[in-house]
Amino acid sequence: MTQAHISRRRFSAALGLSPAAGLLAGCNNIPDTLKIGVAQPLSGPLALLGQDLLNGVQLAVQEINAKGLVVNDKRVTLEVVSFDDKANADTGKAVAQQLVDAGVVAVVGHLNSGVSIAAAPIYGAKGIAQMAISTNPKYTELGLPTTFRLVANDTLQARAIGSFAASQFVATRYAVVDDSTPYGKDLADGAARQLTSEKKEVAIRHSYDDKTTSFDPLAAELKSSKTELLISTLSDFQVLALLEALRKIDYTRLSVLGGDTMKTTDMLKGAGMVDGLYATSPILNASEFTAGRPFLEKYLGAFKKMPAYGGHYTYDPKSGS
Repeated sequence: MTQAHISRRRFSAALGLSPAAGLLAGCNNIPDTLKIGVAQPLSGPLALLGQDLLNGVQLAVQEINAKGLVVNDKRVTLEVVSFDDKANADTGKAVAQQLVDAGVVAVVGHLNSGVSIAAAPIYGAKGIAQMAISTNPKYTELGLPTTFRLVANDTLQARAIGSFAASQFVATRYAVVDDSTPYGKDLADGAARQLTSEKKEVAIRHSYDDKTTSFDPLAAELKSSKTELLISTLSDFQVLALLEALRKIDYTRLSVLGGDTMKTTDMLKGAGMVDGLYATSPILNASEFTAGRPFLEKYLGAFKKMPAYGGHYTYDPKSGS
């Protein structure tokens, strides 16, 4: 699979504590325990990704506690407080308030841009640093001093998707579909604009919700229009359902170019079902970092499986850009 990315290439178990530690440095009453909040989708279709991000935090916290964290000459212990935001904006806001009430000093959350944007003012009102893997530019455009993005934004990724699609495929008929989320729709719109600017025809442009798995009508439309390249910002389970629909009608001579919700281990199930599967992402693989191999060994030892998505970014947010 191919990546479009902009990111730094080193990381360590720093967990982005510098903002919180800096705020506490001038305090006389340093608590014995500092609480780090984690808000990710831990149930539902995106649970695999959310759990991976939580795992990265847990691994970093274990290492930091083992080495010892000292603030103002006092040794303190880190504690992870995690909640399931269910990839839902309203739930995300409720979770954000729960984390604030729990007394966290920083939050690693959220995965979904719409959830991060909704929750950001709640953290901002209390001066709590929010470190998100969300890619929608609107997240940091809120102008809050507490919002930090760990990866590149969708504007850059959309241009990369459109340019890659226009230049690297021998195609004349393109289709673009999204999942109607702030992440998916804006990324797809940007990719479609880039294709148009490069004189490519977007024959099909559709939006679905982020739970749709019935794609027989879309498969039939792709076949009748003789689409050669599909750009999709649907989630991995949705793309797999679409591939099944395409196989049922024997239309598999096309390629699919997706966003980073396709860059998961589950997408390996789709290998060989169409001419090509490509995932673009602002997220580098852990192995591409200088310290990637040691991290992967630690992760595998702790969780008995390889990272599914971006656990190495929540292990150290300084790896982002």
